[in-house]
Amino acid sequence: MTVWSYLEVAWADVLERFVEHLVLVTLSIILATAVGVLVGIVVYRSGFATETAMTVTNMLYTVPSLSYFVLVTPWLGIGTAPVLLIVVIYALLPIVRNAITGLQEVDPAVVKSAAAMGMTLAQQLARIELPLAWPVILAGIRVSTVLTAGMATIGGYVEGPGLGYLLFNALKAIGTPRAIPQAIVAIVCIVAVALLLDGALRGIGKFTTGRGLR
Repeated sequence: MTVWSYLEVAWADVLERFVEHLVLVTLSIILATAVGVLVGIVVYRSGFATETAMTVTNMLYTVPSLSYFVLVTPWLGIGTAPVLLIVVIYALLPIVRNAITGLQEVDPAVVKSAAAMGMTLAQQLARIELPLAWPVILAGIRVSTVLTAGMATIGGYVEGPGLGYLLFNALKAIGTPRAIPQAIVAIVCIVAVALLLDGALRGIGKFTTGRGLR
C-alpha cells in the first residue's frame, strides 16, 4: 500500500483528525498563553518568585505524559479533557520563561519615565511593559506551538482527538501494508499543523508589534 492508496480510502478520517489536531493545539496554546503570561506578570518583579515559577514549570514539563494520565483520568475520564489539560501543562514552559524574560528586559528608564508621568503600576504594565515585552513573549508562544503540535499526539493514549490516533493505529499495525503509509500521513499532517499555526503567529506578530521592535 502506498501513501496515495491509503489516502484514497482514509482521506475523510485523516481530514477529521487533522482538524481535531489543529483545534486541540490552537486551544491549548490560547489557554497556555493566558496562564503563562499571567504567571509571568505575577512573578517577574521578584527574583525568588521567578525562580520558583521556572522550577515548577520545568518540573511539570519533565513529568512523563503517562504519569499525568494515571493522575487525571480517574477524575476527567478519557477523551478530550485530560488530553487538553496535559498538553496545556507541556505548553507552559516556553511561554512562562519568555514572558518573564521579556518583562524583565524592559528598559528600567522607560518604566521610571512612565511612573514620573503619573502612571500607575497597572498602566505601566499595560501600556509600556507588555507591549515592549510582546516580541519576546510571542517568540515563546511560537516555540510552544511547534512543540505542542508534536506533543498533542499523546491523545492517542486515551482515545483523545487529533493525529495521535493515526500514529498509534500505525504502531499497532506494524507488519501490515497500512502501517508505514498511515504513519507518514500522520507525520506530514502534524508538521503541517505546526507550520500553519506558526505562520499564523508570524502574521499576528507583524500586526501587533511596533515596527521599531521587530
